[in-house]
Amino acid sequence: MRVELAFGRTGLELNLPDGPRYRILEARSAEPLTDAAAAIDQALDTPISCAPVMEMAKGKGSAAISVCDITRPAPNRQVLPPLLRRLERAGIPRKQITILIATGLHRPATGAEIREIVGPEIAESYRVGNHNARALAEHRYLGATASGTPVYIDERFVSADLRLSLGFIEPHLMLGYSGGRKLVAPGLAAKETIEVLHSPKFMRDPRSAEGSIDDNPLHRELLEIARMAGHTFIADTALTRDRRIAGVFAGHPERAHRRGVEFVSRVMLETLDEPVDAVITTAAGYPLDLTFYQSIKGITAASHIVKPGGSILLVAACEEGAGAPEFRSMLKEFPSDRGFLDRIDAAPVVIDQWQLEKLALVTRKVRVLFYVPGLPAEYYRTLWGTAYESAANALDALVGRLPGQPTVAVIPEGPYVLAKTGAEKAGVAVSQASLLGGDSG
Repeated sequence: MRVELAFGRTGLELNLPDGPRYRILEARSAEPLTDAAAAIDQALDTPISCAPVMEMAKGKGSAAISVCDITRPAPNRQVLPPLLRRLERAGIPRKQITILIATGLHRPATGAEIREIVGPEIAESYRVGNHNARALAEHRYLGATASGTPVYIDERFVSADLRLSLGFIEPHLMLGYSGGRKLVAPGLAAKETIEVLHSPKFMRDPRSAEGSIDDNPLHRELLEIARMAGHTFIADTALTRDRRIAGVFAGHPERAHRRGVEFVSRVMLETLDEPVDAVITTAAGYPLDLTFYQSIKGITAASHIVKPGGSILLVAACEEGAGAPEFRSMLKEFPSDRGFLDRIDAAPVVIDQWQLEKLALVTRKVRVLFYVPGLPAEYYRTLWGTAYESAANALDALVGRLPGQPTVAVIPEGPYVLAKTGAEKAGVAVSQASLLGGDSG
């Protein structure tokens, strides 16, 4: 049986051996909109629970728009032009519109990547800048949240008269779903804020996971921060498997986002009656599998459907290697997941420890195998699992240790599949009911 996996820019074909009972979990999505441009116009002019964006912009002297960085396939090039036209028609001068790449603690976008993110014409005609979380002086302190998180947000955003964001909604390993408030924090937050948001306080809470914002403590924290920053308007999208627009959710930052989450959760959810013995998964190919750091999301998403003591094989290109310097250092330093978890438990938060923490919480329960050819071999001994030089060797190692007639789930697009089983399936249903019932955080 042959299966095509999302891998880098070109994909990867695997020949699955006979024996296991395979369940292919394809990324489920709605049909693409027949006229995405018309849907975007309608969403901007008849938004959810607020005035049209052009009306909101009247009388304003400046605007700041937060957009996703290169690791997210957000359709900025389709949504930005009609949004910018409305801001300028309302009287905001082009020179007073700032587009911010919401990098969080990711590396800054290169000039070529900025042109890819916003389009060449906008890159040349508008003020587009990277957020720099490590430059505290470029942020404004807005106070602390009720739970004590210090809130520092990019000064260019909070000083604008109108504060908008463009995102897209997909399952997220900590927040339940991306989009909305995430474009403010961590997207435009300082390192001092992000470190608290990604501390064990939130990371080890089982409610901070894919597929639900109901009672998710990190989701609530980000909503509070976005309110403090004066987040005014969002234009989020839902995407099909081939990255076309399936829905547009514009308007009130919380209510429009909730509407989008309900839509995505309804069309994406894949259910299994019981956990499987093993999962073959990916990081959804380019751009998400550019680094090992981002590729971990494929593992955490798969962990919801594998039996305790089962196995997960991650296949990810990792063309840019491990990730940021701090992450690279930690990845080499700790030979065991238990040692890593113990070390960070009471220590000050270090940048990027949260991604390894999420990985460690999985590797403590299941066996993980890796085919990550772009990751330098120097990292292999501290991966908390075994890395293989070829996908075929990794697959043989996975299947060779499975019981008699094992069940194996294959997830060609990794974290773009929202898969649940048993009690987690019921939990998603409860969350969907909550989403449909109200707009509170």
